[in-house]
Amino acid sequence: MNSGLEDVIAAQTVLSDVDGKNGRLIVRGRSLDELVSRSRYEDVLALLFGGFFAEADDLTRALGQARVAVFAHVAAADSALLALPPVDAMRALLARLGDGEDRDTALQLVAGPAVFTTALLRLRAGQAPLAPDASLTHAADTLRMLHGALPSPQQTAALDRYLVTVADHGLNASTFAARVVASTKAGLASSVLAALSALKGPLHGGAPGPVLDMLDGVGTPANARAWLEAALDGGDRLMGFGHRVYRVRDPRADALKGAVRLLASSGAIDPKRLALAEAVEAAALAVLRERKPERALDTNVEFYTALLLEALGFPRDAFTCVFAMGRTGGWIAHAREQAETGRLIRPMSVYIGPQPQQAA
Repeated sequence: MNSGLEDVIAAQTVLSDVDGKNGRLIVRGRSLDELVSRSRYEDVLALLFGGFFAEADDLTRALGQARVAVFAHVAAADSALLALPPVDAMRALLARLGDGEDRDTALQLVAGPAVFTTALLRLRAGQAPLAPDASLTHAADTLRMLHGALPSPQQTAALDRYLVTVADHGLNASTFAARVVASTKAGLASSVLAALSALKGPLHGGAPGPVLDMLDGVGTPANARAWLEAALDGGDRLMGFGHRVYRVRDPRADALKGAVRLLASSGAIDPKRLALAEAVEAAALAVLRERKPERALDTNVEFYTALLLEALGFPRDAFTCVFAMGRTGGWIAHAREQAETGRLIRPMSVYIGPQPQQAA
């Protein structure tokens, strides 16, 4: 038995390859470095959806129209829904979408997290939700719906880079949940909702927020090493470091560090905040090498995600929602692949409970 299904191969996929030994991520034959340097989220979505759905003549426009279509469901956001954490409220609105298998359903499910998250955040702040603009790219419209103004090119590029970076990442917990549900032929919405429920767990998609708590706790670059050592002495994890698969640096960390520096160059990030983050990263890597030399604990995707999403104006309790904005495309592609090429997923368990008493 392999607890946690460690090293168990449960699927063949054409979608992504996570090379933990060499620190590489490939999405349908294209490296992450290539994708983040050239692509908008729509480009990666087209890459992931290729062969699973009829191709759209203009995917940017089609996704924009999907945002417009799902906006009608924002009217269901009552006071009870607004009292929930953003990811739970967004999931409730996403559950209102149809459970079909067609391209229109897929695009509405991709559009939902962006439309619902920004609307919920505005309602929570006492502001009216903003209807989508189908003529904009997904990243640009998401930021416009959040802030009420067109974002700068640097802000749009930074969010695009984030959405591209997290769009797909092998058979992680949420993607596996999507494939399990898809294997039952339950439908795309059911697969996405199962995946989102897995993503909200703190061991999967819920860690970027605590990275900012760590930065706030450290306070100044000079205090980094002492604070981190005290945290380890107290048995705490250093958030933003270590990964289940990568034995070297997570390639997504460098992709997002580049996006953060792009924002800093445009004045969207306080240089002191970036200097603090870089000092904490350097100190953490040094301390972890000294304290845990037998473990591969390098910077992961969460560390610079936290800084990037903070700079773009997303509150910490909504970070998982933004993760879902990017990953939903990957979940849907995996769900379609599983439904078309896989079997019903039905592993076995080993019973270790008591046996019934034998009659005397």
